[in-house]
Amino acid sequence: MTKKKYIHINISAIFLLFCSFTSIAADTLPAHNPVPGGIAIINLEITQDKTPQAFFDKRKILVKNHNNKWHAIIGIPLTKKAGAAQVTVIDNSGKKTNHVFKILNKQYETRHITIKNKRMVSPTKKDIERHYKEKPLMLEALKNWSQTDDVETGFSLPVKGRLSSPFGLKRIYNNQKRIRRHTGLDIAAPVGTPIQSPAKGTVIRTGNYFFTGNTVFIDHGQGLISMYCHLNKTLVKAGDVLLKNDLIGEVGMTGRVSGPHLHWVISLNNTKVDPALFLNQ
Repeated sequence: MTKKKYIHINISAIFLLFCSFTSIAADTLPAHNPVPGGIAIINLEITQDKTPQAFFDKRKILVKNHNNKWHAIIGIPLTKKAGAAQVTVIDNSGKKTNHVFKILNKQYETRHITIKNKRMVSPTKKDIERHYKEKPLMLEALKNWSQTDDVETGFSLPVKGRLSSPFGLKRIYNNQKRIRRHTGLDIAAPVGTPIQSPAKGTVIRTGNYFFTGNTVFIDHGQGLISMYCHLNKTLVKAGDVLLKNDLIGEVGMTGRVSGPHLHWVISLNNTKVDPALFLNQ
């Protein structure tokens, strides 16, 4: 057995373990993995009852009380370089402090993907015009902020299936020279497989978009947004309040796909991060 095959088997085994534990009751913090596309968890060392404010790269970030300690939960952009970084914290008295942390380097794999629908790789003029009309609506949903102290950050897996494409891949479609980053986690499953909300939240947008097909956006609070793409059916609407494991839709293959799957996106402080870091382990 080659080393490459051995690694693949272990990743699959870990993913199957995730599928076996989709309803863990205790809420947890995400995994601390301060790399581009990852998450940094910073203990703010503040004991005040009221939620402090925290900022990273001039963006407000999620602050959560866990085990009676305030923590900043920071999404790190894929484009961020390794090195020193800092979080600015404002406590209830207005006092500012800076917390320095280190962003580590990470290299992501490159894969070649074949898409049979060539319009999804080389869109027509009308397709491009449609995409540019849809894009602001999607970006607006991903940067939504609702202030709440009760943010659930221990997620369950939204669909039972196999990991078909991890977060962060550098992907080349149909041998074109352009490299696109994979900013979600793909879970392959048959068309019609139920998709459930991984945590409580509120549906803030649904729609059908050129590249992502039938899509649902859920706001979990404080800039934590989840996105579900390529659905066969959407079973919720904007304004619906969801609990963990509530049904939101079915797996499909709408939009740009090479087969039926869920493309699952997590946006944290308007930054797409690896959804696997939120899974209860």
